[in-house]
Amino acid sequence: MTNPLLETHELPPFAAIGAEHVEPAIEQLIEQNRTGLTAQLAGLGKVSWDSLIEPIDERNEMVNQAWSPVGHLNSVLNSDALRQAYNNCVGKLAQWGTEVGQNKALFQAYKTLSESQEFAQLTQAQRHSIKLALQGFHLSGVSLAEDKKQQFSDLTQRLAELSSTFGDNVMDATQAWTLLIADAKALAGVPENSLALFAQAAEEKQQSGYLLSLDQPCFIAVMTYADSRGLREEMYQAFTTRASDQGPQAGQWDNSAIIDEILKLRHQLSQLLGLGNAAELSLAPKMAASTSQVMSFLSDLAKQVKPQAEKEFTELSSFARKELQLDDLKAWDIAYASEKLRTERYAISVEELRPWFPVESVIEGLYSIAGRLFDISIEEDRSVALWHGDAKFYRISRNGEVIASFYLDLYAREKKQGGAWMDVCRSRRKLAEGIQLPVAYLTCNFTPPVAGKPALLTHNEVTTLFHEFGHGLHHMLTQVEVLDVSGINGVAWDAVELPSQFMENWCWQEESIALMSAHFESGEALPQAMLDKLLAAKNFQSGMALARQLEFATFDFRLHLEYNPSNPINPQQLINEVREQIAVVKTPDYNRFQNGFGHIFAGGYAAGYYSYLWAEVLSADAFSLFEEQGIFDQAAGDKFREAILEQGGSDDAMNLFVQFRGREPSNDALLRHRGIS
Repeated sequence: MTNPLLETHELPPFAAIGAEHVEPAIEQLIEQNRTGLTAQLAGLGKVSWDSLIEPIDERNEMVNQAWSPVGHLNSVLNSDALRQAYNNCVGKLAQWGTEVGQNKALFQAYKTLSESQEFAQLTQAQRHSIKLALQGFHLSGVSLAEDKKQQFSDLTQRLAELSSTFGDNVMDATQAWTLLIADAKALAGVPENSLALFAQAAEEKQQSGYLLSLDQPCFIAVMTYADSRGLREEMYQAFTTRASDQGPQAGQWDNSAIIDEILKLRHQLSQLLGLGNAAELSLAPKMAASTSQVMSFLSDLAKQVKPQAEKEFTELSSFARKELQLDDLKAWDIAYASEKLRTERYAISVEELRPWFPVESVIEGLYSIAGRLFDISIEEDRSVALWHGDAKFYRISRNGEVIASFYLDLYAREKKQGGAWMDVCRSRRKLAEGIQLPVAYLTCNFTPPVAGKPALLTHNEVTTLFHEFGHGLHHMLTQVEVLDVSGINGVAWDAVELPSQFMENWCWQEESIALMSAHFESGEALPQAMLDKLLAAKNFQSGMALARQLEFATFDFRLHLEYNPSNPINPQQLINEVREQIAVVKTPDYNRFQNGFGHIFAGGYAAGYYSYLWAEVLSADAFSLFEEQGIFDQAAGDKFREAILEQGGSDDAMNLFVQFRGREPSNDALLRHRGIS
């Protein structure tokens, strides 16, 4: 049997990949890598870039090209067989990564190269990749005694398996809950577009009525518009108790014990490396210099933000009492009451704007904006094989030459992980026969087309699309040809959100909104009166929104910073404490937010969720140059492309920011953009 994961392809052959191919391919590639590395080190002779790094990159890329489509399919077209195969390989790959990171002969070879005369002649990207590799060896336990190395490897492997199981549990819990509503009267207040989506969901399951789920398009619609307070509470409880010991699925897919074990093992890992805690380990490769700097950053922001958040909540409570007869505002009332207040204050609702943001117009506008800013053009290529009818493939060109490409998969559906993300399919690198061009996956979970209409996006969904496309640009516009620092590779995690949050700014500018909005039926531009209201409402409840981000970031960081093995931290107790300090909305006792917090337990944001706010300081300050010079100023666009996007992870993030802005970043632009004095 031929195995498509062991063959060389320009792009992944998704249709040919089966669950049965995964384990044999990954096991074979790991063994080939092991044998190849041993032979390489035995016959190395004089250490040089060509003799040491290039063969390693070649072997690593073979693993990347096999594993990337497997991980992607596991996220967007999940099945029991694929999940099993994926989970069986996660630990093996983690174990192999640790084995490489602890290889003393390999470490010594890198060290020899870093101290050689050749080092000074290498490019900035090559030198920085060696610096990051040496740091990686230390963080993989290369200096540990042999028994400690094995312990480190076991911990790493187990953590990889636990993270994968955590994500599976959240997906299963999310997709297992449904509620069939027979009578549309029970859904009073919910917009027609959403009702059509719910009816379509019921029809697909051979049911009549309206089928509700915990997928984002459904959950947000009910929480924001359903007049039935009981229905809102029912959905809120189901959503906030996913994968926990509470709620309608109590005890099923419960992540509680997994969280406890992850925290314990992360702490043990940091202790093995001689660090105080998992937060210190997390910061080692990041921009932030110390745990105290991060805690000061978060607490200072919280002090500045909380007064405004409290003021906004008081206004909302007063409005809800007078206008909605909600004397005691509950967590499941917040989105509903907020939308009513927004509509009254600005005479515009989120739903009212949908018809002006059909997905094709938004995409066309996004590509036009990126084209003007960064001198690129983007065209769909329909000849490329895809995994689902929703997906599309695009190529990016400059001066008529293709420089990158990406897959786009926008809509929520069954067997697809929730949320929005960008991931790497291929990285730019130099080959003997030329340049391997970068390829990205861009994935969202928007409301799909319903009732014969095109997909109509909320402005929030538009912003999400711009955000993920910013990540994509960071990966795809790189000019770096060294694998470990090409695109988003090697970028400090607390700077990786800079390009994504930077791109969001064009969703709030009159000139750029005109390029992405057109009524789906008439094609007319967004009326000036509606545009003015949209922009006026930009910072509606920005204090409450920022307080919520600070709550998540502070909880995450303290969870890893304050862990004590002799008296393990109780995550629920800690999040209650953090909420007491920062939050303005009271949360019910059954809320188990942490059990679905995939960013820190199934993603790369452990003790790093603060990165969103840290990078927002960078992105707001970066955009202030465009505010000064014009949002489509060519010189500013070229400068951002050349200093940030094209450089990837080839230098320290602060050096690149200073290269772009001429100085270090300031908090002022963030608070100004958020409307916080």
